[in-house]
Amino acid sequence: MGDIQTNLLHELEPVVEMNLNRHLDAAKDWMPHDYIPWSRGRDFAFLGGEDWTPEDSPLDPVARTAMTVNLLTEDNLPSYHREIANRFGLDGAWGQWVGRWTAEEGRHGIALRDYLVVTRGVDPVRLEQLRMAHMAAGYSSGNKQLLQGIAYVSFQELATRVSHRNTGKSSGCPIAEQLLARISTDENLHMIFYRNLVAAAFDRAPDATMAAIRDEVVGFTMPGSGMPDFARNAVTIAMAGIYDLRLHHDEVVTPILRFWRVFERDDLGPLGEQAREELAEFLSGLDAQASRFVEQRERKRTGMMARA
Repeated sequence: MGDIQTNLLHELEPVVEMNLNRHLDAAKDWMPHDYIPWSRGRDFAFLGGEDWTPEDSPLDPVARTAMTVNLLTEDNLPSYHREIANRFGLDGAWGQWVGRWTAEEGRHGIALRDYLVVTRGVDPVRLEQLRMAHMAAGYSSGNKQLLQGIAYVSFQELATRVSHRNTGKSSGCPIAEQLLARISTDENLHMIFYRNLVAAAFDRAPDATMAAIRDEVVGFTMPGSGMPDFARNAVTIAMAGIYDLRLHHDEVVTPILRFWRVFERDDLGPLGEQAREELAEFLSGLDAQASRFVEQRERKRTGMMARA
């Protein structure tokens, strides 16, 4: 398997170069400072102003939670850079992509933090404490090889796009919605880059690619899952419909698998067929689990409305 991955790294270089050029043509430069309402900013106590209080925040508690999780996820960029640099290398088109992707992702964290601090959307002291803890712990994807890595980020970039977009819609702030829509556009372009690489790998090594896709769908976790209170915050975000199992199944996993024609391919050997069968079985369970969650959420909402 290792030789397949090493060969693919070289075989896919022209595909990387082509998709990097496509990405550069499609990507629009944007300025983080343009999306920040600077006139709403004021000094904190250290400079003679007033420190943050919960009443300062224009965001409801769910939006505060979602935007904090989104920002902390972006904050671990040094770890993500290390991960993809180790998988892809820093030479040629692979290395150019690593640098470009890292620079674009860095802009997201800058803009989100500026927005939250200037608008006093969240407690900046707590935000900094969480950033320190999350970045000090870092992020590791384990020992993923090239195929597992590009399959994972295909799903993860789309998941991040959905999460950012829905966070913006639920924020109640037109500026936050505009900013998060802008970030989501970047994440979508990143998804397309990785998705196209997996498609090219599928044609060159169908069985190994199918096994990698199965592994990453079955074992998928968001890169922020190691942050403090992630499980509790994920429930809050899911209950609000910002990101839940139904969205994960319908808007993230399913469209990407459809693009790769996973269940239509006729070029798989025994190992690939087995992986595809295991993937289908997992998706059936995920679909049922998603339906149960949505039903439970609706019952809970109906009960709360009745009590209100």
